[in-house]
Amino acid sequence: MHKPYIVGIDIGTGSTKAVSIDLEGNVLNVSQCAYPTMNPEPGYSEQNPEDIWQGFQNCIKDTLHQLGYPPGAISLSSAMHSFIPVSQEGEPLHNMITWADARSESMAAILRESAEAEFIYNTSGTPIHAMSPLCKLLWLKGNNRALFEKTYKFISIKEYLWFKLFKVFEVDYGIASATGLFDILNLDWSPRILEIAGITAEQLSTPVNTGFFRKMNDSKLLSTLGLSAAINVVAGSSDGCCANLGSAVTEEHKAALTIGTSAAVRITSSAPVYNFKAMTFNYLLDEKTYICGGPLNNGGIAIDWAIEKFLNKVEPDEEDYDYFFSQVEEMPAGSGGLIFVPYLTGERAPVWDTSVSANFIGLQLHHGQAHFFRAVLEGVCMAINQVLLAVEKATMPITQLNISGGFLNAPVWMQLLANVTGKKLVVVQADDASAIGAVILAARALYPDVRLEEKLSHESQSILPDYTAYEVYKKLQPIQGRLYDDLKIVMHTLKSLNL
Repeated sequence: MHKPYIVGIDIGTGSTKAVSIDLEGNVLNVSQCAYPTMNPEPGYSEQNPEDIWQGFQNCIKDTLHQLGYPPGAISLSSAMHSFIPVSQEGEPLHNMITWADARSESMAAILRESAEAEFIYNTSGTPIHAMSPLCKLLWLKGNNRALFEKTYKFISIKEYLWFKLFKVFEVDYGIASATGLFDILNLDWSPRILEIAGITAEQLSTPVNTGFFRKMNDSKLLSTLGLSAAINVVAGSSDGCCANLGSAVTEEHKAALTIGTSAAVRITSSAPVYNFKAMTFNYLLDEKTYICGGPLNNGGIAIDWAIEKFLNKVEPDEEDYDYFFSQVEEMPAGSGGLIFVPYLTGERAPVWDTSVSANFIGLQLHHGQAHFFRAVLEGVCMAINQVLLAVEKATMPITQLNISGGFLNAPVWMQLLANVTGKKLVVVQADDASAIGAVILAARALYPDVRLEEKLSHESQSILPDYTAYEVYKKLQPIQGRLYDDLKIVMHTLKSLNL
């Protein structure tokens, strides 16, 4: 007899990943499907929702092909801040605008300086930034009024897939709490913020808890996916919230750190943790649990950039990454006095400025390729540590980072991050923590006696800092932390020249 299993599906920016776990906590299979991002104009970031729907279907089909029998349930995790105007039939009226899209930066800047700014932040828990669907709404209203008025609902990519599955518009608390429109204390759309946005609650999906589930019983869809019988699908939460759960970050003095294309530092709290200046976020894992922290735009994307530009490799392969990290490993801490400010795609926490740019500081004749590579990686790690320090200041000292994401494949990167932060790093699950968190949410909803999180919370690897290197970074960290204020006017002026 087949053992029942749950598929956690994480709908990411670059790909969708499905992780299958049985009720004993064993990972049975991992399937993944990538899709492209389009940049039709500078600062724009769009995707075709149909590409992601196809990727979602392919992950389910591949899972069934690999395991040979259907799961007991499917549960969803998703990237935050996506924005799709759709018709009453759920058809996209425009490409999906991703979290990385900066077209609404002017709206965000105006909103941040408004009398309503602190109310919006404290009510929604969402930083006021171009990533926010609130700012995207305001941009659309001001720049494409015809599309704004034509739209039946404004939804996320997860809501788009949910509508494909069930023909209803529903959104989980996790995704809703990242829109800038949701009251995270009252668990409903905020009337005052909706008024600012110029929409009504009827133009948004119905909020549901993250353990909410529906049974997929559309015979045609089941046949398309290769499923022989109806199956429960759990709404789940956002990728960041799910990653905290999947990384076993539920105790004080622990934080979750995820690094993929971007990065984020997060703690788990029973109440929101506010910091208006740094705009730390407060998103909902469920109706009584908040995930608080800060996101960064520039994680793995900076390493990809360095490999592409320095090695002339548009699509880096495994050997290119091995070479990059071998060069990093040869250099001592501090990169010979070369500092990299990693604002290649603007930056979110803690500066919240889409107009900033990346910089190398301290360049001298003796610096070569290996110094640049090391400086890039150190710059990313020090930017992450800057957010970690802001989170600690707003909460409590953090002694352990439970880590997840693509950088787990790079031991040099993990050790460097331990050295920069001075923290113990722990790998709880080598597989996708967001997908695993979605699995745990499904188990809580459908198999409450199983206690799956306890079976998945074993420590598989730990990395301790080299305190000699840590002392070097303690001297460099305040310098890197000041560079935004020191260079802000120059960076903004350069961007305004539009050269």
